[in-house]
Amino acid sequence: MADSATYLYAITREKDRARPERLAGLAGVAGAPVRAVAHAGLVAYVSTVPLAEFGEEPLRRSLEDLDWVGETARAHHRVVEAIAMDAATAPVRLVTVYSGEAQVRAMLERRHDDFVKVLKQVAGRHEWGVKVYAHPARPASPAGAQAAEPSGAGPGTAYLRRRRDSLRSRDEAWREAAERAEHIHEALADVAAAARRHRPQDPQLSGREDWMLLNGAYLVDEDRRGEFAAAVEGLREPGIDVEVTGPWAPYSFAALEFAGPEGHDGG
Repeated sequence: MADSATYLYAITREKDRARPERLAGLAGVAGAPVRAVAHAGLVAYVSTVPLAEFGEEPLRRSLEDLDWVGETARAHHRVVEAIAMDAATAPVRLVTVYSGEAQVRAMLERRHDDFVKVLKQVAGRHEWGVKVYAHPARPASPAGAQAAEPSGAGPGTAYLRRRRDSLRSRDEAWREAAERAEHIHEALADVAAAARRHRPQDPQLSGREDWMLLNGAYLVDEDRRGEFAAAVEGLREPGIDVEVTGPWAPYSFAALEFAGPEGHDGG
C-alpha cells in the first residue's frame, strides 16, 4: 500500500521461530499487530505502519520528540523481548523501516550469511547488563585543612592549597574505583561468552549522581547463568554499588545495521 511501510523488529531462524500464540495480540509500534515474514530459512518480525508517521521526513521530526521516541522504543523492545522468549534473536535497530515485504525478503536473502552467523553466536545465551557506581570523593573539610596550613599562609594561598588537595584526593579516588571496576569487568568477562563495555551514562540518564565506572554487557550461556550471578555477588564490596539487569535479548551482540538502499532507519 502506498500509504504504509513495513517496520522491522528482529530476525530469527525459521526452524525455531516465535510461536504464533506469542505474536497473537502483541502490539508493536503505533499499536500495530506483529506478523512473521519467512524467507531463505529466516523469519523477520514486522508491522505495517503509516508513512505519515514513519516516512523519512515525518520520522526526522518525530525523532526530535523525546516522548515519541520513548514510546516507540518501549513498543519495539516489548516485541523483541517477546520473540526472544522462544528463539535466538537478532534485534534490529530502532525505527528500521522498509517500503514493503518484498524489500524485507530481499534483505533476508542478501544478508542470509550475516544473520546465520549472529544467530548461531547468541543461541542458548542471554545478555546481562552490569553497571558499577562509586560515590564521588568528599573534599577535605575546610576546618581540618585550615588547621594544617602553615601559620604564615595567606587566605588566598590556603584556599588554593585546599583546592589542590581536594582535587588530588578526588582523582586518586577515581583511579582506585576505576581499577576496581576494571577488575569486575575482567572477572565477569571470564564467565561470559562475550563482553562489551558501553560508554558510562550521563547522570541525567542514569538518574544517579554517583560516578558510573562500568556500563558492561555480557553474553552468558543459559547453563552458566547461576555461575555468572555468583560471580557478580562475589565481586560486591564496600564503597561501590553493582547493579545487574537482565536477562535481555542480545542487543549488544546481535544488532545489525540495516540502513541502505533497501530501506531507512532513524539513526
